[in-house]
Amino acid sequence: MMKISVTRIPLAELRVNLLVVPVPTGEARKTATAIGGDIGDALTRTLGDFSRELGSVALAYPSGTRSDRVALVGLGPAHKADVEALRVAAATGAGLAQKTDGTTAAIVVPRLGAISGEAAGQALVEGFRLASYKFARYKTRDIGGYDRTDRLILHAAGQEKAVRRGAERGRTVAEATCTARDLVNLSPHDKTPTLLGRAAERVARKSGFGITVWDKSAIEAERMGGLLAVNRGSMEPPVLIEMTWQPQNVVNSRPVVLIGKGIVFDTGGLSLKPTRNAMDQMKADMAGGAAVIAVMEALARLRIPVYVVGLVPATDNRPGQRAYVPGDVVTMHSGNTVEVLNTDAEGRMVLADALSYAKIFRPELAITLATLTGAQRVAYGSRVAAAMTNQGPIDKLFAAGETSGDFVHSMPMHAHYAEAMESEVADIRNVGKEREAGAIQAAKFLEFFVDYDWLHVDFAGPSFLQHALPYRPKGGTGFGVRLIVEFLSRMAKERKR
Repeated sequence: MMKISVTRIPLAELRVNLLVVPVPTGEARKTATAIGGDIGDALTRTLGDFSRELGSVALAYPSGTRSDRVALVGLGPAHKADVEALRVAAATGAGLAQKTDGTTAAIVVPRLGAISGEAAGQALVEGFRLASYKFARYKTRDIGGYDRTDRLILHAAGQEKAVRRGAERGRTVAEATCTARDLVNLSPHDKTPTLLGRAAERVARKSGFGITVWDKSAIEAERMGGLLAVNRGSMEPPVLIEMTWQPQNVVNSRPVVLIGKGIVFDTGGLSLKPTRNAMDQMKADMAGGAAVIAVMEALARLRIPVYVVGLVPATDNRPGQRAYVPGDVVTMHSGNTVEVLNTDAEGRMVLADALSYAKIFRPELAITLATLTGAQRVAYGSRVAAAMTNQGPIDKLFAAGETSGDFVHSMPMHAHYAEAMESEVADIRNVGKEREAGAIQAAKFLEFFVDYDWLHVDFAGPSFLQHALPYRPKGGTGFGVRLIVEFLSRMAKERKR
């Protein structure tokens, strides 16, 4: 476990393997002069190697100090240097520490306009900790580099207390994000629905939120026809993971309900997926469920005073002998009927049951998190999720995305999109009549089962990467955890004022 601390002792007295100095474009020389001494002289000598762009690096080896090496890391233009730039700079520092086998690192907290010390501390710790992540559970040999840095120090002259608060929050949120990453990266045989439920129970015991894991008989008694239909081809029974965080000082009497898609492996069922670049990534189809479990962890550890219920309907989707088939009409938890025309559109089936069940809580707001459609990846790529709503506070979700780095952008939800979901034999069909607007059609399907404020986040692209980004690794990214924690934290702060 990485130890994180904050100090204001003179830089020359810091004994670390790597000292990272983030600087905006045009301020490198001024920063080196302000630092002064042997460190400042070493940085001045390396300015010719510094390109000044975001993530650029110039490395120096000062004499007469306790730091083995010092790195200038670019933040880009000062007017664009936001908390995301700080995360990228910290991630760059983590990469340098890994390459040099450094076990200790320090980052100088820069003063940047309106960015508070608390926000800066959080962003720097998140970037460094998330960039240091490596999933090595199944490695039988030492992979080297990653997780070798066991101590990170933030140097915060003049704003130590604020930076310390942010650093602690950043550590907690980053560790929860890594919980989601670990769950997504697990081999499918290690996260059957039952095993996913047990993993959630371990997180609950460690973090302090309430949990109940429904077995198949309870799901049958609740008549969750969508979840049971998807599960018909599986040899493993489904579960519904129900989590609760309700501290005494909550700001909301009616809960926010988070619902995460928990398809632990998706073959497509009888509408079988091709293997390459499709089925081979489908252990990640429960990334929404992993995000909800990890959000609950962060809320409990941070003691955020918001009443939240988390639901994860979990099953796999396989072409077994009893698998549901195109043409089936399924009676859902709501009592409505669905004409199944593609068994690979299974995520919306299990989410619809959870949305219907959520009505018993009289939610103030529900948020669905799901790797729901390939259409989202085509439209927005691997860095930005699609967000849709009936009448929920989507502008606040956007703002939380800009701060957290889990970016979202809206898609329209005009009434005419629902026409594609009309069925001649049932109340609704589970796929549209045309391929166009696939992400929106999936959202319109979910909206059919909602009669309260609701936000939907489709993040198939950002959930699982084929190529690493600055602080997001190849594989599971934990997308959505920081987004929703930031969203709910803002909610708590606004209502306490």
